[in-house]
Amino acid sequence: MPRVKCEDLCPEWPCEQPEEFKNVWVYGEIEPGRGIREPSLQMLTPARKIAEKLEGKVVGLLIGHQVTAYADDFIKYGADEVLVVDDERLKEYYPDVYGHVIVQLSLKYKPEVILLAATMRGRELGPYVANTLRAGITADCTDFDVDEKTRDVLLIRPPFAAIMLAYIRTPFRRPQIGTARPNVFPLPPRDESRRGEVILEKVDIPKPRTRLLKRIRIEKREVPIEKAEVIVSGGKGLGSPEGFKLLQRLADMLGGVIAGSRKAVDAGWIPPERQVGQTGRSVKPILYIAVGISGAAQHMIGVREAGRIVAINTDPDAPIVRQADYSIIGDYREIVPAIIEELEELKRKGPKAIEELLK
Repeated sequence: MPRVKCEDLCPEWPCEQPEEFKNVWVYGEIEPGRGIREPSLQMLTPARKIAEKLEGKVVGLLIGHQVTAYADDFIKYGADEVLVVDDERLKEYYPDVYGHVIVQLSLKYKPEVILLAATMRGRELGPYVANTLRAGITADCTDFDVDEKTRDVLLIRPPFAAIMLAYIRTPFRRPQIGTARPNVFPLPPRDESRRGEVILEKVDIPKPRTRLLKRIRIEKREVPIEKAEVIVSGGKGLGSPEGFKLLQRLADMLGGVIAGSRKAVDAGWIPPERQVGQTGRSVKPILYIAVGISGAAQHMIGVREAGRIVAINTDPDAPIVRQADYSIIGDYREIVPAIIEELEELKRKGPKAIEELLK
């Protein structure tokens, strides 16, 4: 690995050599009372790929209060080691405090790569850490690779309206930091036989710059689209918000939920938290029915993990027609009621007939 000429770089940067850094870290976001959130565990999949090429370890990172018990979950899903900072002062999440803890650990252990799930917390923490360490960060990656000659991680993401892929590297600075949205990568299998080291760390914990006055939990009765097994999604081709009432009927018959494209959200036909695509959510249902959606690259990025895609569209040349597993060309106002009628007939044959159909 060539040495970096520090005198040629920004004078504000500390002089460091990439060869001083090792291992791939994954930040584990904790959901109180439930453990490590699935999007964080999903990041172990690309972390393992990177670590094997760099011949390093996958290290989980847990920060909070009463979080040590979750370290074993990190190991069972693929981490080789887990760094834990468990302190009562970390009971409440404050971005500046949590970011400071990650920075202190990074300065001590010098990780080569840090990966975070691009949740609301990950999008907040990642830039804080990168800026403080004078390191690079690439958001919303869809893949990762390694240049084995330079050990630069290739952080791959779709820029420019997703018409191409950008391969971004940070040749002079470490750690290399990247985020990926939930469901872009699969959850690695849990292996109960895995064993790993848990390292309890003590670091300086600053006082937060803000103070939590009140927390109100908003109960959501609907299944989040990221967790749904069946999604019926509508786009601009519906023509009006009334079309979603018909899609809701179909989703109810299939035990699924409704979602929409960016254009449907921009039109105010469906809430932003139901948007699928590059600027929305990534989903992985066993069945995705796209109604009146053209299937631009930005949208298809969000459904790359779907088991089966069914497109209903009036345009036989729409991009989604070429990418779907099954396509029905015609007016959804005729097609969807016909599908509902068939499902009702199927349901009369037995309560589990539709469930068997989805298998």
